[in-house]
Amino acid sequence: MLEKTIGFIGGGRITRIILEGFKRKNQVFKEVIVSDINLDTLNRLKEKFPKIKISPNDNQQPASEDIVFVSLHPKAISGVANEIKTTLKSGAVLISLAPKLTISKLTEHLDNFERIVRMIPNACSVINAGYNPVAFSQVFDETEKKDLLNILAVLGKCPEVKEETLEAYAILTAMGPTYLWFQLNELEKIGISFGLSSKEVEEALFLMVTGAADTLFRSEFSPEEVMDLIPAKPFGEEEENIRNIYRIKLEALYKKLKG
Repeated sequence: MLEKTIGFIGGGRITRIILEGFKRKNQVFKEVIVSDINLDTLNRLKEKFPKIKISPNDNQQPASEDIVFVSLHPKAISGVANEIKTTLKSGAVLISLAPKLTISKLTEHLDNFERIVRMIPNACSVINAGYNPVAFSQVFDETEKKDLLNILAVLGKCPEVKEETLEAYAILTAMGPTYLWFQLNELEKIGISFGLSSKEVEEALFLMVTGAADTLFRSEFSPEEVMDLIPAKPFGEEEENIRNIYRIKLEALYKKLKG
């Protein structure tokens, strides 16, 4: 058991993902408290993670813990910050899981509380395979950074990055699985309709995807050479349209997050 207590302000998807990641690796804390305005949300979490404590519509309890995760949309954080700024312990660490709100802005909202970390969470942390970039405020020394990263490491890779890159990671890694999962699910259904078993399809697609990523990013071939390795392109006439969807949608979303 780690002698740290942790609190979650917000009991939604990301909190559930992180708690599941901790559970799968037997990462046990002295105390875990989760608050949310929705009692049903908290009760569902309590059913899944019986050892946690819940704090309905009361953020003071999780805000008094050693490590405080703020798992809220950016628009909701400023109001909550005003609510908890006198509750945070001087030695606590506040981890914001939201894009857009910078450390300096969070510090301002929290009346100059500076022990702030920002992390862009990745859904794959639910099976300890996440990619969760982290940025620290300047008050942390290397020992403190290492200790915190060791706690977070059970969720997957948690590289320290420059704060100004976090919104780019939000587009690429936090949202990235959503660009792929529905397509892989459709391929799975099609494979089964062709007579393959679920097990055969899952193994084939898993190895195909990991091999495809390795070939594109870790081979000596250029992207053009990689994409020329397969002559048949069933969606060839649609590729430019799909590329444009990526450019238009994601560039607009990135500008919104950075604005």
